[in-house]
Amino acid sequence: MSEQTPENQDASQATADGRDTLNRFVVVTAAVSALGGFLFGFDTGVISGALLFIREELSLSDFAQQVVVGSLLLAAVAGALLGGPTSDGAGRKRTLIVAGVLFVAGSLVCAVAPGLLVLVIGRMILGLAVGIASMVVPIYIAEMAPPRFRGSLVSLQQFMITVGILGAYLVNYAFSGAGAWRWMLGFGALPGVILLLGMLPLTESPRWLLARGRRDQALSVLRRVRGEGADVEAEAQEIEQARKAEASTNYRDLLQPSVRPALVVGVGIAFFNQMVGVNAILYYAPSLFSDAGFGNSSAILATTGVGVVFTLFTLAALLLIDRLGRRPLLLVGASVVFLSLVVLGAAYLLPEGSSLSNYLLVGGLMVYIAAFGASFGIAIWLLNGEVYPTEVRGKGSAAGAVTHWTLDFIIASTVLTLINLITPTGLFWFYGLFAALALVFIWRRVPETKDRTLEQVSEALAERAK
Repeated sequence: MSEQTPENQDASQATADGRDTLNRFVVVTAAVSALGGFLFGFDTGVISGALLFIREELSLSDFAQQVVVGSLLLAAVAGALLGGPTSDGAGRKRTLIVAGVLFVAGSLVCAVAPGLLVLVIGRMILGLAVGIASMVVPIYIAEMAPPRFRGSLVSLQQFMITVGILGAYLVNYAFSGAGAWRWMLGFGALPGVILLLGMLPLTESPRWLLARGRRDQALSVLRRVRGEGADVEAEAQEIEQARKAEASTNYRDLLQPSVRPALVVGVGIAFFNQMVGVNAILYYAPSLFSDAGFGNSSAILATTGVGVVFTLFTLAALLLIDRLGRRPLLLVGASVVFLSLVVLGAAYLLPEGSSLSNYLLVGGLMVYIAAFGASFGIAIWLLNGEVYPTEVRGKGSAAGAVTHWTLDFIIASTVLTLINLITPTGLFWFYGLFAALALVFIWRRVPETKDRTLEQVSEALAERAK
């Protein structure tokens, strides 16, 4: 007979009280809210192809192109900052409904923009929505999901981000023949409406309901998400105990010794997620292909191939993450990201337009995005929803999201400038340096969180400070 360890006892208890089961309501809730991830991906990815035509019609300089791309990301910082307090006050559901309204409005403004100024305003409206969604969706799903399936369900957001990026590339390709960039940007209103309507019949998170003193409603939601016969009273008591100190917390509490290890993990993984250069590729891949000699439609088609690989490998990681764990995927992924960045830099040392250069460029980007999607991409939102104590989870997740969007804005606003200053080779090798540093960081700092409750994860990290 095998020994009944504490971990086995926790797992047995989770199964016994319904916390280890998955029902249709939880799946629907995760799928609908993850549409926020789809729109996140679509609205950040669609500009890559549209920019080829916008820059010609509006005669945009390199700086103006970076403003068009970066304006969404700058507003996303504000959205991430607003998302935490708004979702804590108004609720996760209502906040995501507001995000849906902003997604629709921003898409329509971009579609009818007569010039650069209105286009940037539309992009900033979308940025607010993207920042809010990036902050609230993983928290909402994590608070609804059973521990055993939390990793896969929260990671559904990242998968939907990649699906959204792929959808954007497909829309770009569909309209590229006519150069119809307004249709490219306006198409995002459709999934925005679906998110808005889909959120209406869903419930609030039981953790949020308990925090607002609505205990009977919280127990009712727990019964729906855990199934009949689940010991929802025991889970509700655990949640209440974990949230007792929440009312008196502020952002300074993230610097407390017991919370600091979680902050290092959450902000650190967000930092390296951006500094390995993924969005330089996602936002400017068509421009990189075009400058390497591809025609506009061919450049968008090649970028679509990158999007397909991104989606497939994110899906594979989504299916494996709760079996293999977070750390193995991150360690292997970071290693491959580093090697592919070295190869991409070397490709630009070859004669421009040569067959070998083009093969290395396309192949290197495919390998890079596959490794990123299966590691950094899927881990950032998952870990930022897992590592913090309940009382500061919203604020901690906001810190990770703000780090992500601030660096995303800086990178998107400097890619073309850096290419002119240090060449494409220097750019890719610069990002490669951060991939090597990320590997060290993951090895030394990032804990394994699979098959553990949110409370167990935060307690284990707090032990590091003792």
